[in-house]
Amino acid sequence: MILPDGYSDVPHGKIAAVVTHLEMTAPPARRDDPPGTWSLRKVDTPPLPWYRDLFRRVGENWLWFSRARMNDAELAAIVHATGIEVYALVVDDRQEGLLELDFRQPGQCELVYFGVTAGLIGTGAARFLMNRALERAWSGEVRRVWVHTCTLDHPSAVAFYQRSGFRPFRRQIEIADDPRLDGTAPRDAAKHVPVIA
Repeated sequence: MILPDGYSDVPHGKIAAVVTHLEMTAPPARRDDPPGTWSLRKVDTPPLPWYRDLFRRVGENWLWFSRARMNDAELAAIVHATGIEVYALVVDDRQEGLLELDFRQPGQCELVYFGVTAGLIGTGAARFLMNRALERAWSGEVRRVWVHTCTLDHPSAVAFYQRSGFRPFRRQIEIADDPRLDGTAPRDAAKHVPVIA
């Protein structure tokens, strides 16, 4: 369905976001790491409580909800699948960033989840994490790396991805139940998105 020009109502109890898909079809020029004491840790067969905690701490303020709504079997089927790689950004022995790569489609890598906790935004940690993400994404037989972000995410997300070498190629509207109304996220999460019950 094509949305008409002008305003379209979003039902009460729902959230709406403009989703931008971005891709690269060749490895970008290498960008220097910013100064910092970060490291990356691969987490094979991530324990579900660990994954849920990091997912929540990184994404709750941006209303990341899809994995939070999954039961254990659904979540394990994804994060334990062959071709999925999960990494944590480590700072002072604390895990403060999430990177999830999906290599299940031949010749492609999707940055499924990418982010750092609120205290690390603006410190260079995300640049470090992106450098590692692109190194890993392009390390095999890959012809395309892609990611999507939306207007619920940090306002600089699209510009960050473009500086990293991605180019936008598709835009969509996503409408979903507001995760703050069913307890998936706290009622006070994502203060930049008003709750309309």
